[in-house]
Amino acid sequence: MSKELIRLDRCTMVFDEDVVLDNINLNIQDKEFLTLLGPSGCGKSTTLRIIGGFQMPTSGDVFFDGVRINSVPPYRRAINTVFQKYALFPHLNVFENVAFGLRIPKTDANGAKVKLPEEEIHSRVMEMLEVVNLKGFEKRRTTALSGGQQQRVAIARALVNRPKVLLLDEPLGALDLKLRKDMQKELKRIQKAMEITFVYVTHDQEEALAMSDTIVVMDKGCIQQIGSPKDIYNEPQNAFVADFIGESNIIDGIMRADGVVEIFNRRFQCLDSGFEKDEAVDVVIRPEDVDIVPLEQGQLKGTVTDVTFKGMQYDIIVDFYGFKWLIQTTDLAPVGSNIGIKIDPDGFHVMKKSRYSGMFGDYSSYSEEFDEISQGVGDDEE
Repeated sequence: MSKELIRLDRCTMVFDEDVVLDNINLNIQDKEFLTLLGPSGCGKSTTLRIIGGFQMPTSGDVFFDGVRINSVPPYRRAINTVFQKYALFPHLNVFENVAFGLRIPKTDANGAKVKLPEEEIHSRVMEMLEVVNLKGFEKRRTTALSGGQQQRVAIARALVNRPKVLLLDEPLGALDLKLRKDMQKELKRIQKAMEITFVYVTHDQEEALAMSDTIVVMDKGCIQQIGSPKDIYNEPQNAFVADFIGESNIIDGIMRADGVVEIFNRRFQCLDSGFEKDEAVDVVIRPEDVDIVPLEQGQLKGTVTDVTFKGMQYDIIVDFYGFKWLIQTTDLAPVGSNIGIKIDPDGFHVMKKSRYSGMFGDYSSYSEEFDEISQGVGDDEE
C-alpha cells in the first residue's frame, strides 16, 4: 500500500490581488512520479515552488510526512529541485559540479559544522554519475557537454544529497524533440532506480502521458482532474481536460437514456450511464475512434475540407452540419469528397456540462485563427 508523503491542504496563493492558486488539495505518494500539467499561467510552477519551500502559500497548509512545513526553508526540506535552466558552474568539471552540495558543511544536532569525508564524497558522486549514465565524464567541463548531458549533471547534483523528493520544473524545454523523447525514458528509469518521488511540471501532454504514474491537470489556479494517464485520456471529466489531453471532437449532446446519447438529432449506442433522462451533456469523440466508411453505410455523412499527411496517418477535417471534426486515419479521403463515418459504442465518452462547455472541439476555430494571422491581424492592431 502506498504511503502519503506530501499533502497540500486548501492552499491558496495570491499575488497583488491575483489568485494564482485557488484552494487546491493534493496528495502525493511516496515513490510516485506525479506530473502537474496545464497551460502557462495555470499555477503548476507556483504549486511546485510551494512544495519546495521557495514560496509560502497565502493560506492553507503544506505537510511532509505528516509534519506541517509551511515555514521550513528550502535547504531544510528533504527536497531538491531541477529547473529548466540547469545553472551548472562553467568553471568546474562534472565531478565538482555534482560534489558541490556535498562539500558544504552541515550542522549536526549539537550545532557544530560537520564536513563529509572526501572518500564518501567521491563514492556518492561516482554512484550518481553511474545512475545518470555519465560514468567516465567526471573530468569533462560542463561547457563541453550536450544539452542532455548537462541535464543529467543537474539531476545527479540534485540526487547526490539523497532527497526524498525531486522537483523538476519543465527540465526538457530546452532540448530538441528527439533528445526530449530520449530523456523522458531516462527520467523514468532514474526515478525507478532511485525509488524516490518525482514531481514534474510541464505543459506538454505527451511528456505527461509517457512518464507519469499520476497526472494533475490544472487550469486557472484550480485542479481539473487527477488520475492515471489512461484514466485522464479515456475518461476526461470536462471539456478542458478532453481538449488539453490529446485531440478531441467535443459535441453538444442529449443523454436520452442509459447507454443512449443523441448528437446531430441522431441517437447512438454508448457505454455511459448515470445521467438524468434528456440531460444536456458534452460528448467527446477521439479522432482515432472514427472510422471512414462508404457514404451509404455511414451513421453520419460529411464533407472533407482539409487533409494533412502525418506519416503514419492522415489528419482529415470533416464538416458535419457546420461542425468540423478531426479524424485520424490511414484511409485517405480527398478534399471535397463526401464520406460516411461509423463510431462504435466505446468511442463515445459522455461528460457533464461545465464552464468549459462550448469552448473546445470544433476544428473550424483553427482555420479562423490562421485566416486572421495570414491577413496580418495581430496584437498591435488590436
